Amino acid sequence: MNYLSTFAISASGMTVEKARLDVTAMNLANVHSTRTADGNAFVPMQVISGAKQGASFASYLSAAGVQSAGAKVFEVRARNGAPRMVYEPGHPDADGKGFVAYPGVDPVGEMVNLISAMRAYEANVAALNAAKTMALKALELGGSA
Repeated sequence: MNYLSTFAISASGMTVEKARLDVTAMNLANVHSTRTADGNAFVPMQVISGAKQGASFASYLSAAGVQSAGAKVFEVRARNGAPRMVYEPGHPDADGKGFVAYPGVDPVGEMVNLISAMRAYEANVAALNAAKTMALKALELGGSA
């Protein structure tokens, strides 16, 4: 069994989940931001990820010895959504009617995404540790013969 490819798959999954955690943290940190440092409105972001190879799972099963290549982040892009309008006439960024446009960040949805990414990261760590344990046991068995 090729343990290096197993380690690479788990590592790629952890990389994707770390990107999701980073983007979610950025969205949550800017939930009350009316504009960025360059003066533009903050736009919530999302991570687009998927399998590294375009082949289907069935093709992996039919081809003996072919391993999946793991996951990768394809892009981090702006999430479509309307800004949240709040009536605050005294705010410096209020429009003529007294409304301030806050980013369309849903804190509850972002927390669900955060927990989901954390659990997926933990699952990849558990898979990596299981593969490491199997590799060590194989070395012990091979060394005692």
